Order: sequence, then structure tokens, then C-alpha cells
Amino acid sequence: MKELERNSKKCEKEEKIEKTKIKKAIQKGNMEGARIHAENAIRQKNQALNYLRMSARVDAVASRVQTALTTRKVTQSMAGVVKAMDAAMKSMNLEKISGLMDKFESQFEDLDVQSSYMENAMSQTTTTNVPQNDVDSLMQQVADEAG
Repeated sequence: MKELERNSKKCEKEEKIEKTKIKKAIQKGNMEGARIHAENAIRQKNQALNYLRMSARVDAVASRVQTALTTRKVTQSMAGVVKAMDAAMKSMNLEKISGLMDKFESQFEDLDVQSSYMENAMSQTTTTNVPQNDVDSLMQQVADEAG
């Protein structure tokens, strides 16, 4: 995930370099060169977004694995609680039963928190597409900045 984020930042730097090249080409009157640099800038921007998208997906998968592991631990804890409840029911120790139920509810709430975190991570994963006419608008923006 970290490597994907580093690659995204690298692409963003390359995009800035390409934008600088657009400005220089426009100032020299080289419109074809400016168009090529604009296409490269758009491609770098898209690549940076793709790296971020993949990073988010890896994070989502890691969250799912963590949730599965937590669910397994909770299931094992529940089995232990059930055994303890059986023992408590045999002795009818109400204090012990109450304590076990509180522990069970606490573990169940922890599972809810982790599940909601995973769902939020998944909902934040989005996809975006950049239309081809962005090349022209980027060139116009850089030309306006360059005067």
C-alpha cells in the first residue's frame, strides 16, 4: 500500500514537470509540443489516480482480512463464554452469569466498531474517469497562466 502511494506521488511530480514543459512550449510557440506535454500530464495524473485507487483496494482487502480474523476470535470467545455460562447455570451464580453477559456484549460491540470501519474504508474507494477534452482545457489553463 505504501509503495503504491509513493508511486502516486511520483506520478504527481511528473505531472507538474509536464505542466512546466507545456508552459515553456507555449511561450516558444510550439503548440504541437505543448499538446504532447499536455497528454503526458493527463496520463501522469490518471496514473497517480490509478495508484491511489489500487492502494485503497489493498487497504480494503486488509480490512476484510482483519475483520475475518476478529470474527474468528469473537467466535472462539463466544464458545468460551457459552461453556462458562453452562458452568455458571449449573451453579446458578447470578453474579458470574451477569459478568459473562457483560463481557459478551462488550466483545460484540467491538466487532460492530471494526465492521463499520471496514465498511467506511470500502465506501471511500471510488473510481474517476477523465474525459479527453481535459487536454485542451489544461493547455488553455497553462496558456492563460503564461500570458
